[in-house]
Amino acid sequence: MAAQYELLKELLNSGTKLSFGQDFFFKFYQAFLLKDRWMQYINGVGTTLLVTALALALGIVLGSVVALVRVAHDQQRPGRRNPVLGVFNAVCQVYTTVIRGTPMMVQLLIMSMVIFNNSRNFTMVGALALGINSGAYVAEIIRAGIQAVDKGQMEGARSCGMTNAQAMRYVVMPQAVKNILPAIGNEFVTMVKETSIIQYLGIGDLMYNNGIVVTSTYNPLPCYYISAIIYLALNIILGKGLNIFEGRLRRSER
Repeated sequence: MAAQYELLKELLNSGTKLSFGQDFFFKFYQAFLLKDRWMQYINGVGTTLLVTALALALGIVLGSVVALVRVAHDQQRPGRRNPVLGVFNAVCQVYTTVIRGTPMMVQLLIMSMVIFNNSRNFTMVGALALGINSGAYVAEIIRAGIQAVDKGQMEGARSCGMTNAQAMRYVVMPQAVKNILPAIGNEFVTMVKETSIIQYLGIGDLMYNNGIVVTSTYNPLPCYYISAIIYLALNIILGKGLNIFEGRLRRSER
């Protein structure tokens, strides 16, 4: 393949017009195989998946706390409301409203240029920004999953002498998890694509490394095609895994 590439390069230098197949091979080889440039894409995929996993882990922890606070507040009886819980609920509502109502790019730039402007660990800053953003959406996913469980389940558990916390832990949450996990899986798939914006922090994700190859070849189109195919392959693989997981969940309900 290297010999064929050199031959085509000589033809181009001599002014010969290449056929479609020759031109496709030349540009693909230059963007992916020449000088082991495929390693740039592989390294970028590794960073993309790392940031995605860190962001989603933070999002699940943060979202779980926010969701449980809001559910606990909503389940209080009229006239017996806890004022401290009310304050926490208001903070959680402001958090979800602000995060879901502002662009992720703005949040990322605020995190990197204002809050952590002295930090050079851009990977962690990017993961933190994406995790905080994800937490607002995960909170609504978990909250909706809990609310989808029939209220009679909680009432039945309380009539058996369980506290609110015990009923939530042993009765409601095991049923809610089956509603929550597929949506969390979709959030993971979405997060893989959303990590592309962290390239603006100089993090060596797939799109950042794609830019390095573009500046080396001065031929952006094949590079973007390759990156798009890699993103598509990642999402197809993750989507297939998610479908298998959902199928097992449905079978376990029978």
